[in-house]
Amino acid sequence: MRTTRLTVEQGPALLGEVIQEMSAFWGERDMRSLHHPIWLRQFAEDAFMVREDDQLVGYLLGVTRAPIGYVHLVATRSDRRNLGMGRRLYDAFKAHARERGASEVQAITTTGNTGSIAFHERLGFTARVVDDYAGPGQPRMLFSSPL
Repeated sequence: MRTTRLTVEQGPALLGEVIQEMSAFWGERDMRSLHHPIWLRQFAEDAFMVREDDQLVGYLLGVTRAPIGYVHLVATRSDRRNLGMGRRLYDAFKAHARERGASEVQAITTTGNTGSIAFHERLGFTARVVDDYAGPGQPRMLFSSPL
């Protein structure tokens, strides 16, 4: 039986690890542009990781500025999905955001990302389409969950 422990890590070293193993988390999708160093330098205190036997198997990048905690990315390795790691990451982030004065957690995705929409709805988020969120003709799904 593998023991999964949720750990909080800070600093830019994780960025290299995630970039190096990007395909294990995102498959063929090129997500490098969403992994800007700011998320692990300036906002490192809001980054959460799940490690299993010292291997990174899940991570969440976010930022908390009361009254909102915002989740930028959440990912688990494709071979470790559906084991509750995404929920554990969100639970840890929500507790952290609440401690920092947030009263709500938000996240966004594209309107066609059915996997992300279903995942957030399973976690109890409310989803709504916001027209022109990312510019003219660029709607996004906005998820929100009160704390």
